[in-house]
Amino acid sequence: MPHKITLTGSATGPLREYDRYVAFDMREKGSPSAPKGLKKSTFISYTVFVAKKAFNKTGLTKKSIMHEKILIQGEPTLDIPIDECPGEVGVICFQITVLPNKNDKEKNQSDAKKEPKQEASAPFQEQKNTESTKQDEEQAPVSQPVAQEEKKEVKAVQVEVQQASTEEKKVEEKKTTLSNQPKGTQDLLNFDDIIVPESFLKTRPNPEKTQKVIDFVKRTGRLDEPLTIEKGSNVLKDGYRRYVVAKTVKMDKVPVAYEYQKS
Repeated sequence: MPHKITLTGSATGPLREYDRYVAFDMREKGSPSAPKGLKKSTFISYTVFVAKKAFNKTGLTKKSIMHEKILIQGEPTLDIPIDECPGEVGVICFQITVLPNKNDKEKNQSDAKKEPKQEASAPFQEQKNTESTKQDEEQAPVSQPVAQEEKKEVKAVQVEVQQASTEEKKVEEKKTTLSNQPKGTQDLLNFDDIIVPESFLKTRPNPEKTQKVIDFVKRTGRLDEPLTIEKGSNVLKDGYRRYVVAKTVKMDKVPVAYEYQKS
């Protein structure tokens, strides 16, 4: 089996760049105590060789590598020229990991305690975003004209779905609104749109009955019955007392039931 070696610490010297790899030096000290009768272990210097591709993935720079704590996992080597390997032992790096700072770790733990728990939908949203990204990547090879045409079709479908959803929402809202109105209500009409015939204006509704309807409106917030209106012309056909009440309490909209014109 090949020899394995693990190092932790920061670079002790500047980063050196070569054609396909980078190199830097590290030091590790041995245990402070040794078995009885043996000499204490000493510092050993290492020169670590990392492929540029793996190094770039860490996000480390020439400056930060001397301040960040890193973990190196690799194998010792004796085949590196001495001018490229000033350390006592050369190490071919198979994996390089940036370790969290103690202060950063404590800060993250403190922040995590302060922050509320994420909503259950967060992982689902992340999964959804990942799936969306995968779909985009799979669709990337499609020729540009075809992709544009597909986008147009998808957009058109989305617009249709949105319009249908908006219409359904309006219908649902109207149903909900009408369900709160008196029985027989077919629609809500602006009070100012109602045309009252001359014959009604000449009459005076019974005050006692009118007061009862006013009391009902104040108690429930609606009329007790809808007004009967001619469809199309908005001419009042029946319910003049309730019309007077609506005017008295200053209602903007009134419930109506339609009466269609006789052909």
